[in-house]
Amino acid sequence: MNSTSELSLSRRGTNPAPSAGKAESVLKQLGPGLITGAADDDPSGIATYSQAGAQFGFNMLWTMLLTYPLMCAIQLISARIGRVTGCGLATNMGAIWPRPLVIGLVLLLFTANTINIGANLAAMGASAELATGVPSLPATMFFALLSLGLQMFIPYERYAQYLKWLTLVLLSYVAVLFVVEIDWLAALRGFVWPSFPLSGNSFTVVVAILGTTISPYLFFWQSSQEVEEIDRKDAAEPLKEAPQQAPKELKRIRLDTFAGMAVSNIVAIVIMMSTAATLHAHGKTEIGSAADVAEALKPVAGEFAFVLFSLGIIGTGMLSIPVLAGSAAYAFGESQDWKCGLEHKPWEAYGFYGVIAAATLLGLGIEFAPIDPIKALFWSAVINGFVAVPIMMAMMMVVSRRDRMKEFTASPTTLVFGWGATGVMAIAAIAMIIF
Repeated sequence: MNSTSELSLSRRGTNPAPSAGKAESVLKQLGPGLITGAADDDPSGIATYSQAGAQFGFNMLWTMLLTYPLMCAIQLISARIGRVTGCGLATNMGAIWPRPLVIGLVLLLFTANTINIGANLAAMGASAELATGVPSLPATMFFALLSLGLQMFIPYERYAQYLKWLTLVLLSYVAVLFVVEIDWLAALRGFVWPSFPLSGNSFTVVVAILGTTISPYLFFWQSSQEVEEIDRKDAAEPLKEAPQQAPKELKRIRLDTFAGMAVSNIVAIVIMMSTAATLHAHGKTEIGSAADVAEALKPVAGEFAFVLFSLGIIGTGMLSIPVLAGSAAYAFGESQDWKCGLEHKPWEAYGFYGVIAAATLLGLGIEFAPIDPIKALFWSAVINGFVAVPIMMAMMMVVSRRDRMKEFTASPTTLVFGWGATGVMAIAAIAMIIF
């Protein structure tokens, strides 16, 4: 073989390596933000987005253009607070607000999260029954105990990897979009020139979308996961103590958060479009739960779309329950100065894991209680709407203070969008009372 051929083969063999290495490097930077964004599309969120598509067709797609920059800003702020201070949100809130107020907000968060867990478990059990014929109650109990066992007994580093790869289940909803027939021109109008009645009903759906997309449990989870990253890596320190790590870490947080929130919004868009093109087009406008959507899709969009939607509900439930239970545990544990973190064994942080167990099992208990899960979910959204506003105000105050953040206070642009998100959620909370 001549030297020219050897050089050609060498180049062909080595050229892909830098590209592959770069892709691997990008994937390694995705973690807390990606998981947070994916967990935002839990079965309760799926039901909300489906209701928007079924009831209003493509005319609620504009809400996704509104929420993306707002949710990116507020999640960037929560991640920055955790990475810079080395403490979660509850600890930072306790430094600027009275302890009783912080504990009250944490208790409300725990209540809302527990109701959400119950609703998600119910949807997962119902979806399993639809897809496999297994009775919903044993399936629901299995999912609850499986999720709890994984959180308590799988090492954090491996568990975080499971959660990251579990986000791929969201691709099932993208696949549904290619199974159904979409009026792309009508979908485009829904983004830029929607048409719907200005009524209490339409405003309630908008409020529900906002409350589902920008939720307090996501703030606590991403902030605390950044603290976990510090604890897990020997060389990592809070940025206010190791400012030389800031360029790399803040760049990673931006990439991770923008990607995670993009995943969240893309999946929400896909769900709205799929249900608009199928359920709304066939006059099916009332959705009770995510499982109802899967069942309604079967005669309209076919067996394949039904199976994909059902599997997606189960997968997103397995992703969201640890985030809901974990965020409540981080918030409660930090407010009580307990040892917190998934890197600890249950007997090393029994208070922290006790909250995780309580939230999961109480959520499971809703299955046995004479409570309408849809009404319970509505009231959890109301609680989240009210809790989000003071928590977001506290976050904005913390991220603006040099005594907490040193030179890593948020940029003016982030502050504008962060306060904008806080204002939007305040309006949504007021609207819940009015409507």
